[in-house]
Amino acid sequence: MIKDMIPGFELFQPTEIESALELLDRFGEDGWALAGGYDSLDWFKNRGKHPEAVIDLQGLAELNRIVEIPNGIEIGALTTLTEIENNPTIRERFGLLAEAASKVASPQIRNAGTLGGNLCQDARCWYYRYGVSCYRAGGNTCYASAPEALNREHAIFGVNRCVAVTPSDTAVALVALDAEMVIRNSGGERIINAEDFFMEPSSDITRMTVLEPSELLTAIRVPNTWIDADFYFEKVTDRNSWDFALVSIASAIKNSDGQINDARIVCGAVQCIPRRLENVEAMIRGRVQDENTAAQAGALAVQNAEPLNYNHFKIPLMENLVKRAVRG
Repeated sequence: MIKDMIPGFELFQPTEIESALELLDRFGEDGWALAGGYDSLDWFKNRGKHPEAVIDLQGLAELNRIVEIPNGIEIGALTTLTEIENNPTIRERFGLLAEAASKVASPQIRNAGTLGGNLCQDARCWYYRYGVSCYRAGGNTCYASAPEALNREHAIFGVNRCVAVTPSDTAVALVALDAEMVIRNSGGERIINAEDFFMEPSSDITRMTVLEPSELLTAIRVPNTWIDADFYFEKVTDRNSWDFALVSIASAIKNSDGQINDARIVCGAVQCIPRRLENVEAMIRGRVQDENTAAQAGALAVQNAEPLNYNHFKIPLMENLVKRAVRG
């Protein structure tokens, strides 16, 4: 379970992306890419993960930037959450992301924590985090789904052996903004939609994202598609800071004369991946933006939810968050 010391490892501090990728190639699953370090160092200590090599990415200056691109902005994966929260361009055009970044943990953590690190966090499940041999850790059971388990923070949708949820606050905002992830390895680059970046347990229960051991998330591209939309972000937690979401929501809604023309609505902390509510989006398109539409959207959003023993409260909570987002 909880350990009181971090095992030894070999530390590398490359200053060029090519060098970092070569190291990730060389060490494979025995290597560990370190961004801000807040999630990583906990893993080394608490779960007893023993990487042979840690590749510290802080020297990769080109991954810490926010630049204009032809159809939006590109944010380097090592850009801190504080920079994203305070950047004038992001605040003006992509306020949804700025708001989500401002709700991560505490100001001290946001000063060093990076966007890439926030997106690539591993599961926060109590059982997995502290060393039991569950499905995600290579075992043959899910301790969090047992009747007597501590599972109030866990999933109410998409359960497939593992009931852990995505811990990232920025993930829901980027999926709502239809962002793209830029992923590199020594052989080249691939770009995938933010919505497809996160891994369902049914696809690979050992990973939270599609990143392979030899790959690096280098940038996030946010298109201008939704800059004229009305944004809504809300994160419900037990405490105002230093806490993960019980349920969160991010929405971008385009409307004119009180009628909804288009929408993207995403919930966090209800499924292993950010849960995009495509059925709700389809239902509200063309509808008047009023209380009736909001009520129907909330009810539709929680259909087919399957709560565990101690997280039934997430159903009315999620329903109400969807109502607020649709009301605007």
